[in-house]
Amino acid sequence: MKRLIALLALGASLAFTGVGHAQDKPAAPSAAPAAAAAPAAAPAAAAPAEQSATAAAPKCGDKGFDCNKGDVSWMMTSTAFVLLMTVPGLALFYAGMVRTKNALSTVMQSFAIFCVVAVLWVIYGYSAAFTAGNPFIGSLDKLFMLGEDPATAVAATFSKGQYLPDFVYAMFQLTFAAITVALIAGAYGERFKFSAMILFSILWFTFAYLPVAHMVWYWDGPDAYTSAKAAELANSHAGFLFQKGALDFAGGTVVHVNSGIAALVCALMLGKRKGYGKVPMPPHSVMMTAIGTGMLWMGWFGFNAGSALEATGAAGLAFFNTLFGTAVAGVAWTLTEWIVKGKPSLLGICSGIVAGLVAITPAAGFVGPIGAFFTCAIAGVICFFAVTKVKAWLGYDDALDTFGVHCVGGILGSLGTGIFVNPAFGGTGVYDYVANKVGDFDAMAQIVAQLWDIGVTLVWSGLVAFVIMLILKYTIGIRASDDAQEEGLDLADHGEKAYNY
Repeated sequence: MKRLIALLALGASLAFTGVGHAQDKPAAPSAAPAAAAAPAAAPAAAAPAEQSATAAAPKCGDKGFDCNKGDVSWMMTSTAFVLLMTVPGLALFYAGMVRTKNALSTVMQSFAIFCVVAVLWVIYGYSAAFTAGNPFIGSLDKLFMLGEDPATAVAATFSKGQYLPDFVYAMFQLTFAAITVALIAGAYGERFKFSAMILFSILWFTFAYLPVAHMVWYWDGPDAYTSAKAAELANSHAGFLFQKGALDFAGGTVVHVNSGIAALVCALMLGKRKGYGKVPMPPHSVMMTAIGTGMLWMGWFGFNAGSALEATGAAGLAFFNTLFGTAVAGVAWTLTEWIVKGKPSLLGICSGIVAGLVAITPAAGFVGPIGAFFTCAIAGVICFFAVTKVKAWLGYDDALDTFGVHCVGGILGSLGTGIFVNPAFGGTGVYDYVANKVGDFDAMAQIVAQLWDIGVTLVWSGLVAFVIMLILKYTIGIRASDDAQEEGLDLADHGEKAYNY
């Protein structure tokens, strides 16, 4: 408990150090993410379909508005790709790294979390994250998608006059929410009571994921930026961190830092697995983890390239970086492991690949090849030491290294975005929708904006996870009994075995 409180205090101090120097608004009057149709790329899922309160709601087919069939097809394909990332990609990736007696329960966690979050997303999640409300959370105007006409309800892309059907955009964002909550399972593997795990997932999704997604990604859309005055009004409607100018193409903070810090809190609150450090706990199937890694990489093209929201050059840049940057991190991790341990491992290169995918996520549509190279190479090395040295030094049991890969990698990716979005380094810059061109770039202001993004996410998500775990601990309990851990959660929680020989 003391270690948990100290880590949260450290995160708070880092966050508010950055906050003290941040601007109240983005550097440019319309420092919204760059338009997908322009040379500058857009930040992922960055914004919902909402228009300014003063603008008439657009409809596909109306004069001046268009839902391009190619864009719509690409987004439905991307949504299916992101589904593949969780079920079965993440499920298999995690399952291979636990012991045989917990393999089925680990898969069950991923499947159950996805289904629960999907239901909650349609009931209230999409509305809370992606409707106008205040800088920290949206409204409940779209409960159950009521009042939405599939033929006319639209969501903004990053090009003026271009839209997506709102039902398509809502499902794309659903897959992001579900995998974010499922990622946390890597930290609490083999010891979290299933009932408590489900309640934690529901509460954390509601009180951590939805506010962070709204703060980072909510805005009025590019058509609201018609003049400096209109841009000022539109920025005032945006999420808190969007207003600060934070860039997050596909979820470096919303997905990875968010889930990673919550994972660390869960690991510390649950304590170590029974026998941790005393009995061997090797992965039961590295081959299964390798298959899951391949599915994650494949699905991640929908995650990153889909986050351009249009089938354009911005999506192409994100696709390029997702392939190139990830490979760089795989090489960096493997070389580091080879030097430090004397042998390169399959589990190591799989971990490096995931670290690269995490690091390139916030940067994918913003940086050029140089930015992807350095961001992912650094992530491959630092994440290796985070999971092999730092974890041992601090003594916590993050079973499948969610914190060391996702939180650390997400922080590095967010900082890399702030540095390498700079056109001087081959980045796209930040698009100015009022001037309809890439705006003047302020390197220091962008770094400060990224620090706001990282700091607020760390503090809020960590605090929410801590409070939820504390409540559950003293009500229904959070830790599987020693007998259940000895037997394995497959049988103890689900009455099934992964393998029947």
